[in-house]
Amino acid sequence: SSAKTLVISFIGMTSQEVGVKANVSVVLKSDTEILDEVVVTAYGTSKKGTFTGSAGVMKADKIEQRQVSNVSQALSGAVAGVQVQSSNGQPGTSATVRIRGIGSINAGTDPLYVVDGIPFDGDLSSINTADIESITVLKDAASTALYGARGANGIIMVTTKKGKMGKATVNFDAKWGSNSRAVKNYDVLESAQEYLEREYSAIYNTGLYNLNYDAAKANAYANSAITTKTNGGNGYQIYTLPEGQSLIGMDGRLNPNATLGYNDGKHYFTPDNWSDIMFNPTLRQEYNLSVSGSTDRNNFYVSLGYLDDGGLVSGSGFERTSGRVRDDYQVNKWLKVGVNASFNYSKSFYPGDQTASASSGNAFMMANWIAPVYPMYVRDAQGNIMTNKGRQVFDYGTVKDAGRDRSFMSISNPAGQLAYDKTEYLMDILNANWYAEITPLAGLTLAARYGFSIDNTRYHALQNAYMGQFASMGGAVTQRQERTSGFNQQYSANYQFTLKEHHHFDLSAIYDGYTYKYERVSASGSYLYNPEDFFVDNAAKQKNGGGYGHERASIGYIGRVNYSYDDKYIANVSFRRDGSSRFAPENRWGNFWSASAAWMLTKEEFMNKFEWVNMLKLKASFGQQGNDAIGNNYAWQDQFTITGSDSGWADGTLYYKGNPDLSWETSTSYNIGVDFALFGNSLSGTIEYFGRKSSDMLYYKPVAGSMGYTQIPMNIGSMTNSGIEIDLNYDIINRKNITWNVNLNATSVKNKINELHPDLNGRLIDGTRIYEEGESMYRLYLPEWAGVNPENGVAQYWAKDEDGNRIKTEDLNIANKYKVTTGDLLPDVYGGLGTSVNAFGFDASIQLAYQLGGEIRDYGYQMLMHNGYTSSAGRNWHTDIRDAWTPENRNTDVPRMSASDKYANSTSTRFMVSSDYLAINNITVGYTLPRHIVNKMGLSKVRVYFSGDNLGMLTARKGLDPRQGFTSASTATYTAIRTLSGGISLSF
Repeated sequence: SSAKTLVISFIGMTSQEVGVKANVSVVLKSDTEILDEVVVTAYGTSKKGTFTGSAGVMKADKIEQRQVSNVSQALSGAVAGVQVQSSNGQPGTSATVRIRGIGSINAGTDPLYVVDGIPFDGDLSSINTADIESITVLKDAASTALYGARGANGIIMVTTKKGKMGKATVNFDAKWGSNSRAVKNYDVLESAQEYLEREYSAIYNTGLYNLNYDAAKANAYANSAITTKTNGGNGYQIYTLPEGQSLIGMDGRLNPNATLGYNDGKHYFTPDNWSDIMFNPTLRQEYNLSVSGSTDRNNFYVSLGYLDDGGLVSGSGFERTSGRVRDDYQVNKWLKVGVNASFNYSKSFYPGDQTASASSGNAFMMANWIAPVYPMYVRDAQGNIMTNKGRQVFDYGTVKDAGRDRSFMSISNPAGQLAYDKTEYLMDILNANWYAEITPLAGLTLAARYGFSIDNTRYHALQNAYMGQFASMGGAVTQRQERTSGFNQQYSANYQFTLKEHHHFDLSAIYDGYTYKYERVSASGSYLYNPEDFFVDNAAKQKNGGGYGHERASIGYIGRVNYSYDDKYIANVSFRRDGSSRFAPENRWGNFWSASAAWMLTKEEFMNKFEWVNMLKLKASFGQQGNDAIGNNYAWQDQFTITGSDSGWADGTLYYKGNPDLSWETSTSYNIGVDFALFGNSLSGTIEYFGRKSSDMLYYKPVAGSMGYTQIPMNIGSMTNSGIEIDLNYDIINRKNITWNVNLNATSVKNKINELHPDLNGRLIDGTRIYEEGESMYRLYLPEWAGVNPENGVAQYWAKDEDGNRIKTEDLNIANKYKVTTGDLLPDVYGGLGTSVNAFGFDASIQLAYQLGGEIRDYGYQMLMHNGYTSSAGRNWHTDIRDAWTPENRNTDVPRMSASDKYANSTSTRFMVSSDYLAINNITVGYTLPRHIVNKMGLSKVRVYFSGDNLGMLTARKGLDPRQGFTSASTATYTAIRTLSGGISLSF
């Protein structure tokens, strides 16, 4: 009578616990459900129970939560072994995806994307995430070897949706929201007064310490220079002073009689907040409609989508209209045919300067780094923003435009360029594949599949004729037309049979051929008749044009044998012979293979006593793949530029030195792991140890420029990546009306260079990068920071004297001779974690990504920690500059302010910082209306929801985004976007 719970169990079913009631209804689930899950593999599918390789899966429900315009962005933190970085937040751009480390120094390191069985070289932004059923990441050689060279860095299998058995279903989803800046700027000086006092200090100290002036003369020197573009001044006067008085007093503080705003009789000068003006929330809206269904003979899916993803700055954003048709038809018992085609028209408004850290058109660099003393607009004497033919006039920092000469990024104003320049990419993208399958006898399937992709992209750029750098040229235009096409043909024979009820064989023979072509034509001109017209015929002068193209091809012959004994002992062997046009004919072919095995321990009788173990599988794989992605489609040939005139051709000039001995880079991989499900399948996961050795690495060996070229492609050197992955899922609660799940994945990868070219004597130095045998390729080679000289406040660096003893020096040129290597910059561990709850129609989930134990060079912080040196004049300061050395503040690690000390913030170990982060990728909250209410509306499902992407990130320093790269990060690039949206989903 005291019993509170009933435990219901049955052989082969998952036990359930329910509360004691008068009437109880319980539906038990099969405990083999995990084993029966389908894993998308190379050239087919496999049941999870018999899969011997390594794969991670992201399903549609998780994909649809992410508000991304490029599917690669959705992978962050979602799959073990996958590392996602993004140095460009422009909507529509692809992330950098790395699977289990970096396999090469110079050769390609991107994974292969395969969409519905066909390798995909198109623009990833053309794939509507609403059409995706699942994303499967194949990571080991047993999983990827069948795709040969293109799969050497892992494979991301994208499977699109199809119909479900039953009546046709209509789904409609709409979401509306806003985009804003996800990563705020560093803590910088926001007060014009404080900035000018710091700038004064830098110029004053130059007079005091470098020119040996007395205090009064140094004060006069600083006051005279601060409003000019000399000696560390910013070039602008923005304060009005009583006649005969100085801006900064002998105490280093702003004259209390100074008033902000200065009128020279023609113009009025006052600072603007560049960040607030340029970065504003923008609209994001997305609509998706699909119709799907399936019968015993026909399965169809049709969709239409529209996305308008606003950018953070004027003139940027991404707009896409997409459609997809998929149909699989069983013509008769022995013939099945199908087609899957998508077309989309995209507009990418993409001002390219936003990723160039040294470009005057980079709005992010200007807004994040500019001193809080500069106007954005030109104002008349009354303080009104001036106009030119109805257009606001922007201050470009020149005498002609504004009456002053700005020190920081003179003759530039990205806000003006973004407002009046126009940059757009117009893309027509078609992706299609067709297939036919014939089953002439039981177990035998013959198939032919063709994949075709075309990307026609038109690029238009107009530099305005009204103001700025191109105004003196009457404006300028560029037109460019690019066509990218890929054709893949696959022919396969698959035969499956069983002997004596226990021995199952799966044999395959496959031919895979691929061709890729690229064409480009472009033209440009200046002095525009119509300043709003993109076309080059609208230009009167300086017309020029050109065009080029290239192509490549690859062929693969593949054989595969899969064997299973009662799904208990499983073994797979594959072989692929690859040919690549990137190599000379005599080196074109390579032979690669893989082998794998698995043992399902839970099918053994001795495991029956462990009732809490629902599934336990040991697996191992080993194999080799080739890599031909050297970055030049004719890498084995010398390449020349040709010049000529009406009188004839001139001799060609060598611009690329080829190497006919170039051949395949070989990647040898192994994987050992265990898959498990415990405690009634409530806890499941995978633990794997992996390694990959890249031999005969493709890289460009530096050579003396006196040879007529500076590098040559070669096969030399080897590198190893090894590590461990953990992927865990736990159902905390799994009841009829309440479910609560948590998940965690973690990856640790170590990288080591084994061998370099003998001529390099075990070391290759390339700027701040160092590649050394026995060490990680992710190390920097930098002067070593030695702190601040407490006696004079000058920056110091470590060096050595003639006897080899460590000494401190204030001369960076000396310190550069004694550079040191940093430790391995790669994180010790990275991954993701999340949880989801469903209760009585309500659902909530959160997904996080993290990284621990690495280092990164904080370039953005470095640029904001200058000391007022003349070349940095007009650039803002981080608030840490408040701790700069003074005679009263000697124990500090911030050098003194001085416009003449040029080594204060030079690149060194000083700016290395932890790359740890914890990012909130997504939070989604929703409510699904009860069925009895929805049915009265004539619908089958109604869900309303709120979703937020890129909501926040914890890092070592505000403003730092370690996701931008492995070695350095900067705010001088298009920052990540935060998206907040509400939506509704309907089905009927």
